[in-house]
Amino acid sequence: MSEQNTTQTPELQKHSFQAEVAQLLHLVTHSLYSNPEIFLRELISNASDACDKLRFEGINHPEYYENDPDLHVRIILDKDQKTLTISDNGIGLSQQEAIDNLGTIAKSGTKDFMSKLTGDQKSDAQLIGQFGVGFYSGFIVADKITVESRRAGLDAVEGVRWISGGTGDFEVEQINKVSRGTDIILHLRDDALDYLESYKVKQIVNKYSDHISLPIQIQKEVWQEEEVAEGEEPKGGQYVKTDEWETINSASALWTRNKNEISDEQYIEFYKNLSHDFEPPLAWSHNRVEGNTEYTQLLYIPSKAPHDLFTREAKAGIKLYVKRVFIMDDADNLMPNYLRFVQGVVDSADLPLNVSRELLQESRDVKIIREGNTRRILTLLDGLAKSEDQADQEKFKKFYAEFGSVLKEGLGEDFGNRERILKLLRFATSTHDEVNTSLTDYKARMKEGQKAIYYVTADSLNAAKNSPQLEVFRKKGIEVLLMADRVDEWAMNFVNEFDGTPMQSIAKGAVDLGDLQDAEEKKALEQAAEAFKPVVEKLSDSLKDKTKEVRVTTRLVDSPACLVTSEGELSPQLIRMLKQAGQPVPESKPILEINPEHPLVKKLEASGQFDDLANVIFDQAVIAEGGLPDDPAAYVKRINSLLLK
Repeated sequence: MSEQNTTQTPELQKHSFQAEVAQLLHLVTHSLYSNPEIFLRELISNASDACDKLRFEGINHPEYYENDPDLHVRIILDKDQKTLTISDNGIGLSQQEAIDNLGTIAKSGTKDFMSKLTGDQKSDAQLIGQFGVGFYSGFIVADKITVESRRAGLDAVEGVRWISGGTGDFEVEQINKVSRGTDIILHLRDDALDYLESYKVKQIVNKYSDHISLPIQIQKEVWQEEEVAEGEEPKGGQYVKTDEWETINSASALWTRNKNEISDEQYIEFYKNLSHDFEPPLAWSHNRVEGNTEYTQLLYIPSKAPHDLFTREAKAGIKLYVKRVFIMDDADNLMPNYLRFVQGVVDSADLPLNVSRELLQESRDVKIIREGNTRRILTLLDGLAKSEDQADQEKFKKFYAEFGSVLKEGLGEDFGNRERILKLLRFATSTHDEVNTSLTDYKARMKEGQKAIYYVTADSLNAAKNSPQLEVFRKKGIEVLLMADRVDEWAMNFVNEFDGTPMQSIAKGAVDLGDLQDAEEKKALEQAAEAFKPVVEKLSDSLKDKTKEVRVTTRLVDSPACLVTSEGELSPQLIRMLKQAGQPVPESKPILEINPEHPLVKKLEASGQFDDLANVIFDQAVIAEGGLPDDPAAYVKRINSLLLK
């Protein structure tokens, strides 16, 4: 910024911030960021992004460069005015863009952001990056911010000045700005004046932004001795700014460097800058792939799931570069949807610079890169899961707690990697409460004669643990996998076996324990079915509108009845999930299985209120597997009537 660069025009407009922003700004200023120097990293990152966007738009509009092709970020320190300016010659902002982008915090997530603020300084700080409000970190050190900008391609008279003190409103006016790009001028508070020392700025840039691929520059300073009379000893001197600019970062894209030359700290800082996440990543993979398609990949697994992981608006975390030229953010074609949590950079040597999202969908090279990225992440996760190092095991455990349910989506989306994904899944079981049993572990613990991997799905872990269908399995000491994620019921429709062993839902079809069920039990079931035939027929007639079939079972020990689904039909959990999502669901009735040894079932035939008791038994079976009776009021009325009798 310079005096001759901008002149004020009289049209001054006042605007109010988006609702809740004033409160948020107060929190940013007084509560967030335990490490205040982060503001410089955030603003340099934004400036770098603005230059990347100019590179991208400049492919089709070379005139946007305005005879100034050398992109850079400059930091200007003015001790007299107590200002620190971050200046870039990137894409810039129009007046309307300044109003829209600088007057709004986290357009899609402000309420979520506010709801997650806890007062814990450290955890609150981590939210800033997740919700895209890094610009406002400037108010940590400044009591006023002035932004002067002009969008590339607009006339000099169409510049804009935006001013705010971080309270309830901001001012906008049109200015004349000769150069394109943006100057962010921080009017520093008295307790932040040490950020005007060039040595401190260099230190911060070296720590957080050394990897930025454009030069970050500061005015060069030279030591100037004090003038003394001839013959006198020099008394000292001071550093004086020159008209030269010196680059204070290495200005080389980190992913293009040899990984043996990059420290863990540099990888972590690059990730934080890339993702705006304040927590370090769990793991990363950096590789140069050569062959018919050449590309470099630097992929990170975050340590925490983003707030929008399960929303349709969620963006992919991969930035696409072509020969180090930024092309686009959130390049979702470079990673399958079930790995959408992965952050990173892909730099292709083969894609055209003018590649669009539409071309990406059809490109053979993109398909190869996507498959390579997928394999690399699954290999990275497999390495953590199999590692004997305790730290790696903890990392995998943390990964699974955050992203396990998303990974399961791959069972239905990625047939080629289904077996690899299955090996990474972890479950609680009927004998192990912690979610850490793999399918390989389960197979190793199978009873002699057991021919299937048994599992049960439910709406919660408690519901799965207490499912009536488990009773006979507990009695016989057979372990059952407990699946309580919403995605489980859908995902398991795509899995028939693991490593040659069939996978069997214990809530589908008739229970068949094969060699684990002796001849006496099978004979007892046949005898009970014959003895209870009149009751079963009467139940079938009484519940014909609710059930597909009523039959006697040996799967129950303590419960009077349970609901099961025919093979190939939708389960009650999946039906409920589809209805909640507003999806049309085909009509489907469950099978009611009754326990002939239960006192309530034995009383059925002699009951004077057969229909009421039959409906109560059915509704209780619905409740036991996590549902609600179709008519709760009628259920309560029947219960009260039976209690009074």
